[in-house]
Amino acid sequence: MPALISNIVYTTGIALYSAAIALASPFNEKAALLRKGRKKSFSILETKVNPNLSYVWFHAASLGEFEQGRPVLEALKVKHPELPILLTFFSPSGYEIRKSYAGADVICYLPADTRSNAVKLLNSVNVKAALFIKYEFWAHYLSELERRGIPVYSFSAIFRSNQLFFKSYGGWYLRLLNSFRKIYVQDEQSLQLLNEFKVQQAQVAGDTRFDRVAALATSAKSFPLVERFIGKSDSVIVAGSSWPADEELLARYIQEHPDTKLILVPHEINEAHLQGISKKFPESLRYTRLNGDATANTNCLVIDTIGMLSSIYQYATIAYIGGGFGVGIHNTLEAAVWEVPVVFGPAWHKFREAADLIKLGAGFSIADYDELRDCFHRLHDDTRAGKIAGDYVKRNTGASALIIEQLTNDLYAKTIDS
Repeated sequence: MPALISNIVYTTGIALYSAAIALASPFNEKAALLRKGRKKSFSILETKVNPNLSYVWFHAASLGEFEQGRPVLEALKVKHPELPILLTFFSPSGYEIRKSYAGADVICYLPADTRSNAVKLLNSVNVKAALFIKYEFWAHYLSELERRGIPVYSFSAIFRSNQLFFKSYGGWYLRLLNSFRKIYVQDEQSLQLLNEFKVQQAQVAGDTRFDRVAALATSAKSFPLVERFIGKSDSVIVAGSSWPADEELLARYIQEHPDTKLILVPHEINEAHLQGISKKFPESLRYTRLNGDATANTNCLVIDTIGMLSSIYQYATIAYIGGGFGVGIHNTLEAAVWEVPVVFGPAWHKFREAADLIKLGAGFSIADYDELRDCFHRLHDDTRAGKIAGDYVKRNTGASALIIEQLTNDLYAKTIDS
């Protein structure tokens, strides 16, 4: 497809998406937050950016990508605390939770990817280097960064042959990858694919999520009420980021296995979802309503607040990872770092770590209730699978240190002296 037509199609798509957000905002909370937040972005930049400083810009799509990139951001801040950080988000799931994050100096939504917005943002902030996490490839921002000679990096990136870059009609989008000074990929397959398509500035660094989950485990909190709920049980299932389809299976299992303790950490904690959980688990208790003594009277505890999941996994004998009956599973590594086997639904194929854990015998995919029940039974007395999971995480840490070393060697003099 000719470059001009591709550009027109892309720009039209961005405009249509922005229009859809505006139309949906009266009826959809996330759309409303996104629209409102984007409107405030430039005023935030105007009031909070110091025009005399040079910023390092980190961009994350949502909360998951931010947590993935956080080890790099925080390592850079430790090594060079004088460098101010601009942090942008695409999604409300990132911005609304991390808008007060102390590790960045300025935080806002990324304005829609139009050429005028790209020019305006880069006129508002003296950006000396930009780092985009994993899947973020915004054409107008990348083009404007390249035009201004600002070095751009992608890290924890992963590529597959079915992505638009590598389609017969994806040449325009593929050329965007040449906007990056360096692309740090997660695996050798991504590197080979990029090289095959003449993208030569790539390097295997690994996945910075391993560093993040290792850091989370080191700083994990304990929860006395959760410990009281567990009591002396030797069978504790922690279901992380669960969706209704996951909860249907787990409710049946808990009914048939009343001696098992289930700690349910839903992906969404809005009241409608929590009410649905209460119907599936009539004897369940909500964490925020515990009084301390009632915990022994139920085998299901619902964590109805955010920020606890990564620490809650320390109590698991088996971890069930939600999302596998939808668009894809959530973070398996947060559980695996605790030497816990992980179980999930069938939508895991886009996740390299899930494939690795299955191959190693520490991850297990189930398609229905019978498979879930049989898998939980097998894992009840299996300490080997959990140990394999923990060792897998340990072997794969270190990506952040590699990226920071090369990044600062490449940019430090330019960033500080300019």
